Amino acid sequence: MQILNKIIVVIAVFIAAVSATAFAEAEGRGVRTLVTTANPLPATFLRGGTSKGIFLKRSDLPEDPAEWTPIFQSIMGSPDPEYRRQLNGMGGGVSSLSKICVVGAPSTPARESGTDIEYTFVQVGIEDGVLDLSGNCGNLSSMIGVFALDEGLCSARNVDEGNRLATVRSFNNNTSKVIDTTFPISLSEERPLPVLDIPQVEMAGVPGKASRIVLQFVNPGGARTGKLLPTGNPVDTLDFASDSSSPSQIHASLVDATNPTVFIAAEGLARILGIQEDAMTTKYYASAEVEAVLERIRQAGAECMGLDPAAKAQPKIAVLSKPAQESGDADIIIHAFSMGVLHKAVPMTVGLCLGVAAGVEGTLAHDIAVKTRSKGVVGLGGMIKIRHPGGVVEVGADFAGDGNVVNAQVVRTGRRLMKGVVWW
Repeated sequence: MQILNKIIVVIAVFIAAVSATAFAEAEGRGVRTLVTTANPLPATFLRGGTSKGIFLKRSDLPEDPAEWTPIFQSIMGSPDPEYRRQLNGMGGGVSSLSKICVVGAPSTPARESGTDIEYTFVQVGIEDGVLDLSGNCGNLSSMIGVFALDEGLCSARNVDEGNRLATVRSFNNNTSKVIDTTFPISLSEERPLPVLDIPQVEMAGVPGKASRIVLQFVNPGGARTGKLLPTGNPVDTLDFASDSSSPSQIHASLVDATNPTVFIAAEGLARILGIQEDAMTTKYYASAEVEAVLERIRQAGAECMGLDPAAKAQPKIAVLSKPAQESGDADIIIHAFSMGVLHKAVPMTVGLCLGVAAGVEGTLAHDIAVKTRSKGVVGLGGMIKIRHPGGVVEVGADFAGDGNVVNAQVVRTGRRLMKGVVWW
């Protein structure tokens, strides 16, 4: 026993010496690594739209993103395969609460795009702890400019002193796209600071009113695949494995704007499931049977788009349907799925993608919107109204004469929740 204890002590001393040497070498070279990363880390906890996330400064993290994994897993409390609650971290057990944004000064690609700040969005897997950097989060994108000004990482690009508004242009590393956020500011300080508590607008899924944040995605088409319609078709026929011996087929619109999304029609899904479309309630969409079928369809769509079908975060999948005739509050009804689970509202990048898809002739979204509007439901200008399980949201897109998407926009709200340090 004494020999074993001596061996353990020797090993511990050796590990400590190696760690100290690595720390000293990294510090001597001025390189930020895992061993030189502070614990706890400076962090800010923010709500953006219907998501919440941890915002970190790029300068506080290892330079190599491959070393982020143990830090971000511990921050969120993942992996948690048994309970899926992330009680050991800041996550909330659902995809919209298991998010991190890393924000920093513009790198060369971002500077060439004329941006003020750049960021990387990270979706942290709840059960498996996998970090997915394949797409962006529209909801949290609305708070990038706010965080950047709060932390003094950049100055506002445009300051409208008369209306007390500021715009920050950011570069998203996940999609290599540019996003503008415009929000109210206070001019009473030495530099403009965001004001988030003006009772201007309310949004579905969040109680109360708050300041209006306009989120505008510049040239959002081809965020992942380089094409608005990755296959070149407004509608494709997807073959996917079914529970029966023969494969099943379903029509889908594969659209890549802000984030790639597989859109299918509720009537097509109902046919595959062998039920009436009007029986497909929100509760039914959340059933394990429906989620399993949709995941197989999503994977088939991913392959057609040239994306990895095993990556759960991208592409997303959403089911579209027509509103009832007597309902005049929306152009399209959507049930969207994130990380294999029905979203309680709609991921904002999916909502924006739908806003773009509705303007592309021949897509499932366009067909539904045209039929709905012929019955008298009309969005404002280039905007369409989307009803999701949590309420209604308005999104819009502007197109150039050649059919390219100029921008997609939506209104969000946000709130500062906490600023301090987080242990990992």
